[in-house]
Amino acid sequence: MSAPSEKVFISPGRYVQGANTLSRAGHYVSQLGQQALVIADDFVWKMAGRALSDSLESSGIRFERAIFEGESSSAEIDRLIQQGEVLKADVVIGFGGGKTLDTAKGVADRMKAACAVLPTTASTDAPTSALSVIYSDEGEFESYRFYNKNPDLVLVDTALIVNAPPRFLASGIADALATWVEARAAIRACATNMAGGQATILGQAIGEKCEEVLFDHALLAYQANQAGIVTPSFEAVVEANTLLSGLGFESGGLAGAHAIHNGFTALHGEIHELTHGEKVAYGTVAQLILDQTPQAELEEYLDLYLALGLPMTLEALKLKDISDEDLYRVAEAALKNGESIHNLAYPLTPDQVVYAIKAVDVHARAYMEKLGWE
Repeated sequence: MSAPSEKVFISPGRYVQGANTLSRAGHYVSQLGQQALVIADDFVWKMAGRALSDSLESSGIRFERAIFEGESSSAEIDRLIQQGEVLKADVVIGFGGGKTLDTAKGVADRMKAACAVLPTTASTDAPTSALSVIYSDEGEFESYRFYNKNPDLVLVDTALIVNAPPRFLASGIADALATWVEARAAIRACATNMAGGQATILGQAIGEKCEEVLFDHALLAYQANQAGIVTPSFEAVVEANTLLSGLGFESGGLAGAHAIHNGFTALHGEIHELTHGEKVAYGTVAQLILDQTPQAELEEYLDLYLALGLPMTLEALKLKDISDEDLYRVAEAALKNGESIHNLAYPLTPDQVVYAIKAVDVHARAYMEKLGWE
């Protein structure tokens, strides 16, 4: 079946970013509903729950907090829907990291409620999209779940996010750097984007701009995060990680990097201690290798990833002693029917994916040795 010829671009209803915007959450949420289910884990609630509560109360919004238990699984979504139905919530607020936000989107969709997304890190591009990544209760990737609309509100408080560990910002940069690498490959192959059509000129431009901003500002933003200060570069990278990457991947398309990430979730052990973005970073370089990227360009990516402390060797990926059998499990999971790796313009075998994963380690070590890092 041929790909649809329509061009499709989708986006959230409203995106708000700035220092201390959490104090304005009630103002924006009040335009969506008056009875809110707020989904947040204990850590986030202890950190900033009072600020959100005060803002909602000042706008006359009745709300109940639902405890997020850690995994964006079907069972977790079903459990929280029951709480939302008892409350008769007309707006669902996700307050936290990527899995919290994906869960909130799933709850809001099933309840036919408005959805407000309030990320507390800039570690993924989950906030703006009309989809959730669904995992098993044990953390293994299961599927993408698509919704009819994007969140109604995405509110990003950079004064809150700058207090998150810099590792999370680096992870978001890694996730966002995959955006144009994957989107341009999908566009070349005339593959269907996550919105169900071909990429628009705008969707393409956003993906390109996302990468440009990151190469220009990522290290400056990371240094600002380490110092706990909100600078123009920090604001730019938070926007690239969240809005540009979110719009770019959804309306541009995914390809090999995220499929290889999904393959890694089939493994057990210490790799699960790594963030989504850290695993995507490795998958991005693997795709660049499969794309026959010239050495000079490949090393530009390696240079930024390594400067941000992202895992570019199998040892850093917690897979130092991984067997070929387990690498083939990763490859076979990445090549499952329906996986985004099939958006590449060329077919792949498990052997080729395994070789690419090993090649990342080989090229990264050679580059580190050239820089005198080993």
